[in-house]
Amino acid sequence: MPFGLKNAGATYQRLVDKIFRPQLGRNMEVYVDHMLVKSKEVRNHVEDLEETFVVLRKYRLKLNPKKCAFGVSGGCFLGFMVTQRGIEANPAKIKAILDMGSPTNINEVQRLTGRIAALSRFISKSVEKGLSFFKILRKVKNFKWTEECQQAFEELKAYLVRLPLLVKPSPRDTLYLYISTTSQAISSVLVREEDDTQTPIYYVSKVLNGAESRYPPIENIALALIITARKLRPYFISHPVGSEPIPH
Repeated sequence: MPFGLKNAGATYQRLVDKIFRPQLGRNMEVYVDHMLVKSKEVRNHVEDLEETFVVLRKYRLKLNPKKCAFGVSGGCFLGFMVTQRGIEANPAKIKAILDMGSPTNINEVQRLTGRIAALSRFISKSVEKGLSFFKILRKVKNFKWTEECQQAFEELKAYLVRLPLLVKPSPRDTLYLYISTTSQAISSVLVREEDDTQTPIYYVSKVLNGAESRYPPIENIALALIITARKLRPYFISHPVGSEPIPH
């Protein structure tokens, strides 16, 4: 396929979806040129790899050996660390924030908020933790790194050191949605429960702008539910979900 075509990515995705259709969801996941062969049992892994290689050979597709890893229990996939325990944040993305000094200009604040966004699914109420940073971005011409910003920055770093592990729900799990709202932001977390212990699956957070910041509490809850349902649509389709609003 020629380089530079606007629809090259979509075309290639359709190709891999078609040729690997019998394997997708069963022992393989593919996103463009990112391929993951998964096995529930170690003894089945060689067979799963062989099935994949047969398809690759049939359609004359090649792999770059330097970018392949075989027989591992976890690794980086689409920017996240995927292991048998669950989904973890990429240590490199965490380190990028931990190694940052206090921002001294707007560009550095923008870089900080971008790095927070990359980890948002792991951060409870990520927008609320970064509200002071977003306020600075609204005043581009009057940059001022306040004590409030510095405190929020230090608290964020402390939180990143102990980011939670995100789990994958089992097919028959009933999931629970907890919603939190303020006049400035809405947040939610989707969790699964096992043995009376709840573990997070995905965190969602959004800053309220314009008219949204003037919504009454009940409408904020509805907005949080709509935004979460749209973002986590696959979970809502495949699992029953209960909502548990958090009082303030």
